[in-house]
Amino acid sequence: MSELPKPDWTNPVHLLAFGMGSGAAPKAPGTVGTLAAIPLFLGLRHLPPEAYIVLVAAMFLVGIWLCGKTSRDLGVHDHGGIVWDEWVGLLVTLWMIPPGWMWLVAGFLLFRLFDILKPWPIGWLDRRVSGGFGIMLDDLVAGLLALAVVQLGQYG
Repeated sequence: MSELPKPDWTNPVHLLAFGMGSGAAPKAPGTVGTLAAIPLFLGLRHLPPEAYIVLVAAMFLVGIWLCGKTSRDLGVHDHGGIVWDEWVGLLVTLWMIPPGWMWLVAGFLLFRLFDILKPWPIGWLDRRVSGGFGIMLDDLVAGLLALAVVQLGQYG
């Protein structure tokens, strides 16, 4: 098996797409990259819910370009080290979670579960939608499903 191409760490687009380098982890880069988004969440969680979700939506839109450009530069669709999409997916999952580490851990685990297992419609989208939008879309849907489960757990 050949080694995946490495990002250009001097390129800010690659640096962001690789989650400030967290996606370069030799094992489980998606999980490591998702963990690296937790400090970002902790910094954003005090925003009003409307401001938080607008910022996450902007990150999604920027991510379409970031992930698409990095993927094209590296010549690999959805390179395993590209984790900006995981960042956005986790931030979607954690929108308006109750305070407490239990909820944060539950959201993290649910997002990773949906992102790894790719139940319908996540896997279907992952196979059919390409480019930067495709890279972002399956993680957005995984984040929305995990958000739904977390919210059901909170109110159910």
